[in-house]
Amino acid sequence: MINFRIIARVFSLVLIIEGLFMLLSALVSIIYGEHSSLILSGIITIVTGILVFTPLRDEDKIYGNKEGYIIVTGIWLVLSLFGTIPYLFSGAIKGFGNAFFESISGFTTTGASILTDVESLPHGILFWRSLTQWIGGLGFIIISMSVLQVVKTINIQLTLTDFTGQPTNKIQPKIKEAIKRIITIYAVLTLIESVLLMFGGMNLFDALCHSFTTMSTGGFSTRNGGIASFSSPGILITLTIFMFLAGTNLTLVYFGLKRNFKKIIENNEFIFYTITCIVFILITSFVLISKHDYQKGKAFLEGAFQSVSIITTTGFYHTNYNLWGNFLILIIFLMMLTGGMSGSASGSIKTIRLLLITKNSRHEMRRLIHPSGFIPVRQDRKIVPQTIISNLLVFITFYFLILCFGSLVIASMGNDIITSFSTSASLLGNIGPGLGNFGPFTNYSEVPMIGKWFFSFLMFIGRLELFSVLVLFTGSFYRR
Repeated sequence: MINFRIIARVFSLVLIIEGLFMLLSALVSIIYGEHSSLILSGIITIVTGILVFTPLRDEDKIYGNKEGYIIVTGIWLVLSLFGTIPYLFSGAIKGFGNAFFESISGFTTTGASILTDVESLPHGILFWRSLTQWIGGLGFIIISMSVLQVVKTINIQLTLTDFTGQPTNKIQPKIKEAIKRIITIYAVLTLIESVLLMFGGMNLFDALCHSFTTMSTGGFSTRNGGIASFSSPGILITLTIFMFLAGTNLTLVYFGLKRNFKKIIENNEFIFYTITCIVFILITSFVLISKHDYQKGKAFLEGAFQSVSIITTTGFYHTNYNLWGNFLILIIFLMMLTGGMSGSASGSIKTIRLLLITKNSRHEMRRLIHPSGFIPVRQDRKIVPQTIISNLLVFITFYFLILCFGSLVIASMGNDIITSFSTSASLLGNIGPGLGNFGPFTNYSEVPMIGKWFFSFLMFIGRLELFSVLVLFTGSFYRR
């Protein structure tokens, strides 16, 4: 039997935390002298959390995988549902469906938006909108692991199943201490980026909001024109560097700060991730120089910024890459299928899966030649179990099946093939802007409401790595 008492206990704590973040956003409204609906929104959310709070008896402290799946999936739904309240109460977004789309896009760090005039929103709402991505990124996942200990004897870890086969390098033996380190790194990097963006020409408010959405690989902006509203090369360079860091496993960032570079150099996934970024940057820059008459400096800057933005699934844009020609459009689509490292806030397939599948494919060739030989897949000198490889193959299969199904649904709305496939890949990979009709400098406001609900579902299952959601739709999940 599913232990709903422990589920309610976790959801109550999630709501209280979300309400506190709303009150933090309300302070921004007060600073700017705005009438804020965020105070009432925060109070409602906190009170609901208190009402849901459930005392636990000793027999309630037992939980299993079923509770874990419900908690992981339910947290994102609860956050997104209550995240609509500030939008609705302030009148910034009309209609629950639209507000839910914007809310779940924030918490899943997708960055897709139905807003046509972002700059008209109050500062408090803009701050909350950016903060939803910061919460929804790695920061809130790690915070959840830290504070959602229902009691000292049980610790529900809300990390999602990556099926990576990658052994975890713990920063410290105690997971609580390790999580505190990661939270500190995440917050410090956010602050450092804010300072650098201010040196580049942003004001404090814009710098904070864009730092929130960079470190979470979210991509929301406070300007209608996105990053194109800021002409400073320093801003582009800063964002590119921090997007790359945001797509990196934060454990490696910690090792870098401790000058333990050996662990970084020996990490095959980081090397693969870095090479992937460099290759796509060089291809994009070369084409911009040879086919579009870009100067070398500008081509490299634009190529680096846009490539890293898409690979890490941040979704920032500085130029309309729809105009870069068919070859680069195809390259951009391929970048949408990569993603950052495991242990980062980025979405899509992730480089560790691509790396292991590449290794397995190479080993399969060798197995055909040596059918009696034992040729295991290794990652960082450790053998990856065959069950992990099987899980990877199943994940990749499901990912592309859902991507194709999503493309068919989007095409049925009257969109062309480029728009359909890129939008499906963008939403499922939590990138935000796609290509074609839903490319940069456009939004999803004209999508029919039923389409917005479907798009929300794509963002949702993409953020939760498919299986965490799909398992809830199986009949065996509800059997004893």
